[in-house]
Amino acid sequence: MATTNESYDTNEIKHVAGVDESLYPKTDKERTVKAKDYVFMWIGDGVNLGNMTLGASVIVAGVATLNIFQTILAAIIAIAIISAVFALNDRLGYKEGIPYVVQLRMSFGIKGTVISSLLRGIPAIVWYGIQSWIGGTALNEIAVIVTGGSFDNVFVCFVALQVFQIVLSLYGFHAIKWVETVASVVFMAALVYVFGILLTSYSTEISQNWVQAKGSWGLPFFGLIMVFLGNYAGIFVSAADYSRELKTGLSDGKRGALYFLPITLSYGFVLVIGAMLAAATGVTNPAHALPIVIDNPYISVFVSAFIVIAVIATNMVANIIPPTYVISLLTKLKYKAAVTVTGLLALGAFPWLLIQESSSKGLNMFILIYSAFLGPVIAILLIDYYILRKQKVNTVELYKEDGPFAGFNPASLIAMFIGAGAAFVKVELAWIIGVVVAGIAYYLLTKFAFKGSSFKKGTIFEN
Repeated sequence: MATTNESYDTNEIKHVAGVDESLYPKTDKERTVKAKDYVFMWIGDGVNLGNMTLGASVIVAGVATLNIFQTILAAIIAIAIISAVFALNDRLGYKEGIPYVVQLRMSFGIKGTVISSLLRGIPAIVWYGIQSWIGGTALNEIAVIVTGGSFDNVFVCFVALQVFQIVLSLYGFHAIKWVETVASVVFMAALVYVFGILLTSYSTEISQNWVQAKGSWGLPFFGLIMVFLGNYAGIFVSAADYSRELKTGLSDGKRGALYFLPITLSYGFVLVIGAMLAAATGVTNPAHALPIVIDNPYISVFVSAFIVIAVIATNMVANIIPPTYVISLLTKLKYKAAVTVTGLLALGAFPWLLIQESSSKGLNMFILIYSAFLGPVIAILLIDYYILRKQKVNTVELYKEDGPFAGFNPASLIAMFIGAGAAFVKVELAWIIGVVVAGIAYYLLTKFAFKGSSFKKGTIFEN
C-alpha cells in the first residue's frame, strides 16, 4: 500500500481519476506554502469578525453569561482541542497530498462521500456569505464617510466585495499566501489599537458588564467551549485541504505548533475583544460596534478597511477552498468554475438575516447544529486512519471510480447519524457528544457488524 507521496506515480492517478486535476495529490514540487506562510495563514483566519461576534455572544442584552476569566479559559481549552485535532487530521493530506474530499473516500466510499462532503461545504458557504456581509457593512461605512453620506447601500457593497473575492479566489493558494500575510500583520496592529481604546475609555462599562460578572461554571461555560470548537469544526475536518499545500519535512509536533500558536494569538485575542466591544457598546455586530468605539471618521475608515481585509483573508482560507473542492468533486467542474459557483451560492445565503442583533443566538445554534454532524465525521476519519488502517492507505485506489472504494460504507454512515442523533439530545454539547458516540459506534460497527469485504458490496474493507 502507498504510505508516502513518493510511493506512487502521479501519472497513474491521472489515468484512473474521474475528478478535476485540482483534486490530484500535490507533489513535493507543487507545494509552495512555507511554515511562516502557514502561521500567517492561521493568524489571518483567526482574526475575523465572525470570531469577534462569537466573543460578543458572551454578552446577552448587556449582561455577561461568563466573566472574563471563564471566557478566556473556555477559549484556551477550545484552542488546545482544535490544535490537537488539526495535527491529527492533517497528517494524511500532508503525507499524500490529497484534499479532504478524497480523504473522505477512505472512510465513506465514493458514493458515501456525497453526504459527508456536503456537511462541510454547506456551512462554509453560509459562513462565506456571513463574513462577506460583515465586510460589506464595513465597506459601506467607508463609502458613507468618503462620500459625506451621499452613498449608503450595504447590499451594493456586499455584492461588490463578493465579486472581488470571486476574482481573487481564482488564483487559489498563490493569492492566499500574500493576502494572509498582509491581513494578519495589519489587522493585529489594528486590534491592539482597539484594545487600548477599550481599556482606557470604556473600562467602567466593561468592568460592570463583564469583568465583575459572577458567570456560570455550568452548561453556559461548557456550551461556549462547544461553540468555539464548532466554529472550527468545519476547518479542522478538512485539514487536508491546507496541509497538502505545506512544504514537506515537518514533524507532527512542529505542525501542531503551527496551529496552536497562531490560533491562540489570533482567535483568543479576537474573542476577548469581541466580548469587550459588546460589553462597552451593547452591540454584537463588530462592524457596527467599532465605529461607536472609535469616534473618529478618519481612523474609522482605516479600521473598516482592516475589517474588509480580514473578511477576505478568512474567506480565502476557511470558506472558499473547501466548498470549491466539494463542488468540483460532485459536479466535475473545473476549479475556476467551481470557485465562481461557490461565490454565487454565498450571495444567496441571505447573510443579512443571520447577522442581525436578534440573530446572535441563532448563529450560535447554527454552529452547534452543523458541528453535531461534523464531530462524528472527524471521529470516523481519525478512528479509521489511526486505529483501523494504522496510517496505511492506498492513495491510487481512492481515485479509481470503479475501485474498492467505489460504493459506500454503511458503518460510517450509520455511525455518523448515531453520533449526530446523540448530539441533538444535548445540542449545547453537540460536538463532543457526536465525536465520542460516533467514534465508538464506528469502531464497533466495523469490527463486528460489517467486518469483511468491500464498499461496493455495502460492507467495509477489501481484504
